Amino acid sequence: MRILLLTAGSRGDVEPFAALARRARREGHDVRLAATAGPADLAASGVDAVGLAGDFAAVAAAQGVSPWAALRSYRSVVAPMMAAMLRSAVDVAMAHRPDVIVAHPKVLSARLAAARLGVPYVAVELVPTLSPTREFAAAGVTTADLGAANRLTYRLGAAAEAAFRGPLRRLRADLGLPSRGRLPGPALTAVAVSRSLLPPPPDWPETTRAVGHWHDGTGDGEADPELDAFLARGDVLYAGLGSMTAPGAQERGRAVVGAARASRLRVLVVTGWGGLEVPAGTDSGDDVLVRRAVPHHLVLPRCAAAVHHGAPAPCTPCCAPGSRRLSCRSSPTSPSGPGSCTGAGSPRHRWPTGT
Repeated sequence: MRILLLTAGSRGDVEPFAALARRARREGHDVRLAATAGPADLAASGVDAVGLAGDFAAVAAAQGVSPWAALRSYRSVVAPMMAAMLRSAVDVAMAHRPDVIVAHPKVLSARLAAARLGVPYVAVELVPTLSPTREFAAAGVTTADLGAANRLTYRLGAAAEAAFRGPLRRLRADLGLPSRGRLPGPALTAVAVSRSLLPPPPDWPETTRAVGHWHDGTGDGEADPELDAFLARGDVLYAGLGSMTAPGAQERGRAVVGAARASRLRVLVVTGWGGLEVPAGTDSGDDVLVRRAVPHHLVLPRCAAAVHHGAPAPCTPCCAPGSRRLSCRSSPTSPSGPGSCTGAGSPRHRWPTGT
């Protein structure tokens, strides 16, 4: 089978698709992955990868990930980037001629390409944003339990699509599709989140399936000797906010290092897209190590505690069998909704009051 995988966004949006691509290739399928970041790195990890237009990391670095910042720069930055990404996804699909398209929700043009080619497409939720349920609100909207109104929060996905109606309408015309009207929906919606983090709600539609977290341990890289030695000494706090970024990165970094030291923990600060930054002088001493990215599946099980933004990439290793005394606090991006999830054992350290 010829399979086309389309994804856009951060490392956490790309790596699960890369893991799926490698698995499908091992099963004998012809698989191509199109992503907005790192085709060369993906190719090195055994994936037939091509690039999509758009640099989400650059946009986040310039304006942060706040919805209000996105609104302010919608016309000048967001809309042109998204239009280019949506068109490049269609171009890749028309060139590859797949039997099925599997796509991230950001790739709004996947449905158009599938309709033009007459093939099914599968929508992928890496966090729950598409399939309405009254059990919890859509990720990124609120961590509050709104009861029956939780279902309403999933309408924001349709609103996001409406924001790019112009580019999508032009793509429809170019593909010879009707300019208006509904196109076939996804044949399947795959929720690629561990059932330990997200037990399937009973009111999900039959076409929505919880398929587990897509990860195979390949493509993350290895722990370099300095990082390995730092972890080997034990009592390490992992702190990282992934693709989350906002003003105050140095203040957050200073607070994390201070809290870790007060708790007699050494700290691994993972800066990601810039949500954390350790000010000069704060990182002096052998109790602080700074990295832009680390292989979560190798690092987190060796840490005493973790502070992160609640995305699946760090959450899943925290909850994996054999993880040591890990905890993670949910955020609006967490796949588990309000609350928290805890790994094996209990934290050995109590955070000082006020940190």
